[in-house]
Amino acid sequence: MVYAPIIIYWLWLGLKARSFFFFSTANPSIENGGFAMESKKKIYDLIPQQYYPRTLFFRCGTNFNVVTDELVNLNFEYPLIAKPDIGGRGVQVKLVHNAHELSDYVKQIKVDYLVQEYVIFQNEIGVFYYRIPGDPVGQISGIVGKGFLTITGDGVSSVEKLVVKEPRYLLQLPVLQKTEAEQLKKILPYGEKLILVPYGNHARGAKFIDLSHKITPRLNAVIDHVCRQVPDFYFGRLDLMYRDWESLEQGKDFSIVELNGAGSEPTHIYDPSHSIFFAWREIIRHWRLLYRISRINKANRGLKDMSYSEGVVMLKKNSAYQKLVA
Repeated sequence: MVYAPIIIYWLWLGLKARSFFFFSTANPSIENGGFAMESKKKIYDLIPQQYYPRTLFFRCGTNFNVVTDELVNLNFEYPLIAKPDIGGRGVQVKLVHNAHELSDYVKQIKVDYLVQEYVIFQNEIGVFYYRIPGDPVGQISGIVGKGFLTITGDGVSSVEKLVVKEPRYLLQLPVLQKTEAEQLKKILPYGEKLILVPYGNHARGAKFIDLSHKITPRLNAVIDHVCRQVPDFYFGRLDLMYRDWESLEQGKDFSIVELNGAGSEPTHIYDPSHSIFFAWREIIRHWRLLYRISRINKANRGLKDMSYSEGVVMLKKNSAYQKLVA
């Protein structure tokens, strides 16, 4: 419903580019420009190690003893994050506290997956970044703050009853009943907070807050310095965990948990205080940037756009894949 009224603008860009999949040249080092079916592990391999948590890749069906042996050999400690190598919207992302929970995850996952060190920082933002090819400096075009699905106890009601009282959280109840059954039974003391879903994803109950007013030259320099170290990265969103804002602006105490390419949304549009008209303007602004970056890369580097048939195959693969991780 958000995108349907403005899809005509995307079609216009596709006609100008003579390819509806013009975005494939936006980030040449990322599969499909980072629009869909891109491997998170391959993206992590492009990022300097100091900027993201240690991550291991495992094929679906890998024996659990092999998984645990590798974790022990490399001194990984619980809790850990397990997630599909190709994912989206936080589906199948899980915080595992022990070997038993990881074993359950390994048994049920139907796709290749990652096991990643848990980032101790409690704050998360999404930073949208772009750089016009040839320009010396890139720009932050939006920042979204993420409020995790958190319950505050009243000393009387169970966690489940508190979830039911919140319209935003109520939508998560069917999943929480499967994944957090024991937590839902608890009665929290008055004022005590419990983070039920520690993932900053809209589809997992997080509230998005537009923090674009906090963009400063200092922060822009930090993000640009990081992004310019990622080969051929020109357009996308970095999801960061950080200790505090002052440290982040100094380029300290933060970790990249995700780097997304051409398929990235300017998620600050989902701040409840914004109108649909604001969202449309921001989406169109970012589509225009994506088009410009893609055309420059194609012209300057002799890249070819993804063909229509290749694009259709990509979308079909993505649709099939999403059914596996649903």
